[in-house]
Amino acid sequence: MQRLSPAPPARLAIYHDDPCFDFHQHPSWFRPFFAELDRQQIDYVALNARDLLFYDPADCHWIFPLLFNRLNLSADLAAGGSAILHALNFLAHLERAGTRVINGSRAFAFEISKARQLALFAGLDLPAPRSRVIHRAADAPIAAEGLRFPIVVKPNVGGSGAGIVRYESLSELSTAAKAGTIELGLDHVALVQEYVPARGGHITRVETLGGKFLYAINIYPEAELRVESASASSDVIAACEKIAQNAGIDVGSIESMIDDRNGQRVYYDINTLSNFVADASRVIGFNPHKNLVDFLELELRRTKL
Repeated sequence: MQRLSPAPPARLAIYHDDPCFDFHQHPSWFRPFFAELDRQQIDYVALNARDLLFYDPADCHWIFPLLFNRLNLSADLAAGGSAILHALNFLAHLERAGTRVINGSRAFAFEISKARQLALFAGLDLPAPRSRVIHRAADAPIAAEGLRFPIVVKPNVGGSGAGIVRYESLSELSTAAKAGTIELGLDHVALVQEYVPARGGHITRVETLGGKFLYAINIYPEAELRVESASASSDVIAACEKIAQNAGIDVGSIESMIDDRNGQRVYYDINTLSNFVADASRVIGFNPHKNLVDFLELELRRTKL
């Protein structure tokens, strides 16, 4: 890697683009992770993606045997999105050079494309919100034909609900298309998707580690993000493990909800940046950061074999 701030050789590189790493906001999300790294005496250095000015595709020298990709899509979108595709290519470069990348280029490619996520759900025969993918805002009304309103137009590259707009009728959507007020997002691709009312007012997030179930929580978006521990059925666990494994996700979450219109569970989002639930010991009964660091330690050992 070139033009990054000098750092001493370390066993683990943590690659991020997130102000939370500097504890500027929500410090409780990251302190347990770093505390566990320190407790287990794991040498690491945090590398900010914004410091990567360029890399040489012909240069295969890399001082870190293991890189943990912690790129925050929402943070980079807020900064203009310049690092996202650059980072995707850089992760692929490191993999070609022999670096073990946790949440590597395959996983990150799913993270940054909701259209790709929907294709994965369909390929695994898992229900998802009825959607159409467009690349021109003017095509949104045509794409919405046959969908049940209300619908949402959702940027293909997005995070934390950024850029999602709800339309109550085809007339309202057509007016927005004619006015040119529909935003497609970073890659000029968007989803035209049926709005799914969540039964019980919550979605379920399943966290996975190493392609296996770790825990599940319910999140109530309309109640100041109230979170509670959740029990996941064997079918949901199997589905989420299958998603993680097929997407190449080492550590990440899959979100689903019960469609209140018909009682069917639908899968709708994949996240490869897992902050884990705050106050985990109280909410879910254990510290998932220990599991994560144990996993990283095992992967570090494997790089030496």
